Amino acid sequence: NHLHQASLLILHLPCLSHLAHHFAVAFSGQHPESYFPTKAGIMGGGTRATATVASFLDVLILLSLTTMSTAILDPLDFLALQSIRKSLEDMPGSTFFSSWDFTSDPCTFSGVLCDTEAQPNKVVALNLGDARAGSPGLIGRLDPSIGRLSSLAELTVVPGRVFGTIPDSIGQCKQLQFLGISRNYLSGPIPDALAGLSRLQTLDLSYNLLSGAIPAGLGSLPLLANLIFSRNKLSGRIPPISSPALTRLDLRRNLLTGPLPQRLPPSITYLSLSWNNLSGNVDRVLSRLQRLNYLDLSMNRFTGSIPAAMFGFPITSLQLQRNLFTGEVAPLDQVTIPTVDLSYNLFTGHISPLFSSVQNLYLNNNRFTGQVPGSFVDRLLSSGIQILYLQHNYLTGIELNPTSAIPLTTSLCIQYNCMIPPSQATCPLKA
Repeated sequence: NHLHQASLLILHLPCLSHLAHHFAVAFSGQHPESYFPTKAGIMGGGTRATATVASFLDVLILLSLTTMSTAILDPLDFLALQSIRKSLEDMPGSTFFSSWDFTSDPCTFSGVLCDTEAQPNKVVALNLGDARAGSPGLIGRLDPSIGRLSSLAELTVVPGRVFGTIPDSIGQCKQLQFLGISRNYLSGPIPDALAGLSRLQTLDLSYNLLSGAIPAGLGSLPLLANLIFSRNKLSGRIPPISSPALTRLDLRRNLLTGPLPQRLPPSITYLSLSWNNLSGNVDRVLSRLQRLNYLDLSMNRFTGSIPAAMFGFPITSLQLQRNLFTGEVAPLDQVTIPTVDLSYNLFTGHISPLFSSVQNLYLNNNRFTGQVPGSFVDRLLSSGIQILYLQHNYLTGIELNPTSAIPLTTSLCIQYNCMIPPSQATCPLKA
């Protein structure tokens, strides 16, 4: 009778022996064959063989009762989700975990996406927390059991109060393509193991309390497109970065020091390194980034000149303020970048009339000399320039009729130069 039941169960549930194998390994650590009767034992017809078959059938029947009403989720994934649930809680006002009832199908839980074509089913995406704007998020730690989700391709945690370190075990999720855990309270180093995730495309750990150096291997991940570590406490140098697919590199507001890597991937379109303590010359590095549409190197200690060709890149916002850049600024053609901020540097020479097409231009607190180009005045009066800050330089004049009405939408600041009132000494030709 037991053997007849077994044959029926196995006919209708072909995955049960596979599941029993996993349960044996997961729960006991023993070799799974010790749970199943041998051919010799069954042929012997003894009581022990009958009891073993009955025990095995109990396992099958128990599994069948579960799997007949729910999808067949890999037992290791099931156990991992249980551990993850125990380590995290809803913040007051959040109801994210209300659907996590482990007597039902885990593939229907909020934030859980399974590959139902796989046998057994596998978790492929885990989005922890309510992603809607204003959601209070979760509190707790990230459990190391995340590493058991061997098919996981996407892992995100919404902003909240998740604290502690990033588990090294995430490096075992070799299928991971998207890892986003921003605006929480994660601390400690970024695990070196993440550099082994060869399929990773986006890594966003911004707005946390992470410290230590950036793992060297991350910069060579072949598919990495977005590397976002902004607003942490990372220190040391920026490691070599050669990922050919990289388009976004955001390391702003950390404690990074030293020069930029000698080369950055020419595929980069967004580069933000502001509010660090970086230094050195950037001329050659920037010259190769011809696809840039956003560049922010502000609040560092960069020196030397900036490449003239850069003003012809498809940049929408150029932020180089508060550095130690020197030399003349001489674009090769009319500058069409909407916002250019070169303030608080050591630039010298005359202001190029090719900047007159910029909508928001900040050249204040430098060492520019000479007259303000007439094209700037024309653009000011026609509202083509919205912001023109030229204060704290060594400029000697501007051809602006005192009776001219500057549009209310325009902001012009030219004080603290060598214009009016006339100084007793001649304004220097060179700053």
